[in-house]
Amino acid sequence: MEKKLFTLIVYSENIAGLLNQVTAEFTRRQMNIETLNVSSSSIEGVHRYTITLWSEEETIKKVAKRIEKRIDVVKADYYTDKEIFMQEVALYKISTPKMLNNKQVSKIIRHNDARVIEINASYVLVEKTGKTEDIISLYKEFVAEQCLLQYVKSGRVAITRDYNEDLSEQLFNEDAKRKGVNR
Repeated sequence: MEKKLFTLIVYSENIAGLLNQVTAEFTRRQMNIETLNVSSSSIEGVHRYTITLWSEEETIKKVAKRIEKRIDVVKADYYTDKEIFMQEVALYKISTPKMLNNKQVSKIIRHNDARVIEINASYVLVEKTGKTEDIISLYKEFVAEQCLLQYVKSGRVAITRDYNEDLSEQLFNEDAKRKGVNR
């Protein structure tokens, strides 16, 4: 079977140690996490883990089901890139003297729709928001110009292409059941 890049989105209560339990599922199967982003979700009291990794679909399906069985996990689903909108953020620290002596560096920044967020005598701090391949492409261009001092990128943030977030509907239905309300 062919490995593809999947985005696993996990919703859980904000419980200490849960991230370790979730990542342990990947360790057991010797799966390497590419990116990991944890934040609060649109639902109060529920956190969202966005995890990317290369896997076969059958394997990621099993992992999502095992993670979802955890008591503190509300929902776990996996998606392909076609099923979600996603972005990453990167920061590039480039040498101010090299930028001033090489007009190509400024052109690269403009051409890639990057944004300068700080300039001083030592360095220029550049921000790029976009897809992984765009962020890596800009990194390679700065490396080719020998002006890059530091580089860091975030994990993926993703949202499904579906109209509604499945979890909101699920929690609404569970709340209605608890209250004895039929929909």
